[in-house]
Amino acid sequence: MNQITDPAALRAHFGEPSERAVRKQLDRLDAHCRAFIALSPFLVLASADGAGGVDASPRGDAPGFVKIIDDHTLLLPDRPGNRRIDSLQNIVEHPGVGLIFFVPGIDETVRVNGTARIVTDADLLADVAAQGKIPTTGLLITVAEAYYHCAKALIRSKLWHPATRIERKSFPSLGQILVDQLGGTTVAEADASLEEAYRTKLY
Repeated sequence: MNQITDPAALRAHFGEPSERAVRKQLDRLDAHCRAFIALSPFLVLASADGAGGVDASPRGDAPGFVKIIDDHTLLLPDRPGNRRIDSLQNIVEHPGVGLIFFVPGIDETVRVNGTARIVTDADLLADVAAQGKIPTTGLLITVAEAYYHCAKALIRSKLWHPATRIERKSFPSLGQILVDQLGGTTVAEADASLEEAYRTKLY
């Protein structure tokens, strides 16, 4: 198997990026980045622990759920989840984070890199309350880089095209998957438990 393990060989393999690709990386959120983030109902949060182990976690809510405090600061609420807290544990060890924001119907995405702190200040978190509930924690993110990704990946994947949606019943439910992986209950019970959690524990 041929591999590239040397940074110089890697650069030689790909060549130099275009001037525009370099220059469009900003050190702040400009008006276009802020407008995109305000429309975004979904992002992927990447983090790494002190040993280099990595994690990518989906985060989503109504558009604007990530508060833009200023050109260099975002507040990402931590809604109730499975309490594994993989991302938060990573951030305690290593504050570097990466976020990719998506807006349904737009093929471009926005990437933000920076550092995060876990905050518990109720007054601050009140600004990102949802359904009348204030999150107990949030991530205060200091922006180091902001970058508009071109649409190639989403064009190739046809992510937003209705024709690419699969029939949901053609793929196992999460309840079925968990029963197959873990056992211990029936599919009907697992599906019912998940449905209850989705109905009552989103916030």
